[in-house]
Amino acid sequence: MHLSISDGNGIPDLFAAIFSGTTGLIALVFYILVAVGLWKVFSKAGYPGILAIIPLVNLVFLVKIAGMSGWLALLYLVPIANFILAIIVAFKLGERFGKGAGFSFFLLFLFPYIGYLILGFGDARYREV
Repeated sequence: MHLSISDGNGIPDLFAAIFSGTTGLIALVFYILVAVGLWKVFSKAGYPGILAIIPLVNLVFLVKIAGMSGWLALLYLVPIANFILAIIVAFKLGERFGKGAGFSFFLLFLFPYIGYLILGFGDARYREV
C-alpha cells in the first residue's frame, strides 16, 4: 500500500520546487536585497532600520514613509487593491526622495530590490512634504 500526501495534481511537488533548492536560494537573495535597501531607506526617513526585516510591519512603515496612513497597509492584503496601492506607494515614495515618475515606476515598483538600494545607499534625501 502506497500513501502519498499529494492530491493528485502535483501541488506539493510544486511547493517543494518553489521553496527548496536553487529557487529558494534565489528568493532568499532577493528578500535580503530588499531588506537591506529598506533598512537604509527607513534609516534615512528617521525610523529604526530593524523594522525593514519584519514582514508586514515593513509595509506599514513603508506606507507611512510615503506620507500615507499606516492603516492603508491593510490594503496589501486585498487582491487588486494591493497592486494599485503598490503603484501609489512607489510614486509617493519616489516623490519623497526627490525622484521622478520613471524611477518610481521602474525601480520602486517593478524592480524594488534595485530601487530601494539606490534610495538607501545613494545621495537621495528624505523630504517630508
